[in-house]
Amino acid sequence: MSGQTSVPSSGVGTDFDVSAVAEVKSLLLRGAKGRAREQYEGLVARHQHQISRIAFRYLKNEADVDEAVQDTFVKAFLHLPSHQEKVPFIAWLIRIAINTCLDRLKAKSRRNRWMLPLIDSNGNERTGLAEQVTRNQNPEEELLSKEQRTRLNAIIQRLPERQQTVLMLSVFEGETTQEISAIMKVSEATVRVHQFRAIRRLQKWISREHW
Repeated sequence: MSGQTSVPSSGVGTDFDVSAVAEVKSLLLRGAKGRAREQYEGLVARHQHQISRIAFRYLKNEADVDEAVQDTFVKAFLHLPSHQEKVPFIAWLIRIAINTCLDRLKAKSRRNRWMLPLIDSNGNERTGLAEQVTRNQNPEEELLSKEQRTRLNAIIQRLPERQQTVLMLSVFEGETTQEISAIMKVSEATVRVHQFRAIRRLQKWISREHW
């Protein structure tokens, strides 16, 4: 994308989103797709970092994240005419991003079930390159904070899907209960229940692993 559209400071994000979305919808309605894409650039530039951050928490791989982010914004652009004004654009966008990431994880899981292990000349199963790199790293070269984040991410991945999403949005993204409710299309009471259960499970697992 061209990046010609200026992006306002984060303090006026909601007002900018509302006006930008309305303008893009109007341009699409008039058949001016080129101008609509240019206007849409502002929304992409504004929210790309947050969507990338969310995608990485699900996918853990930069190449997959880049593709998921691109897919998210393409899907959002194509379906923008169906976006309802009562739902904040960022909430709608995050929902698309999460669904896109979950779809990619499901597809990857299906592919992995059909993958055969690689066998070397000695009849041993070959280790993947990423695993080799990890094993060859000196633990003393890794910062403790990074190790803790890695362990925490691994534990979070064990949570049920909805609890994982609520925790990510509330703790890591700073979304309010009302915003998460709009993103997930559930009541605020349900959001609070998922959050409570997620935190309780994390506390139990962390305590068991003697952090």
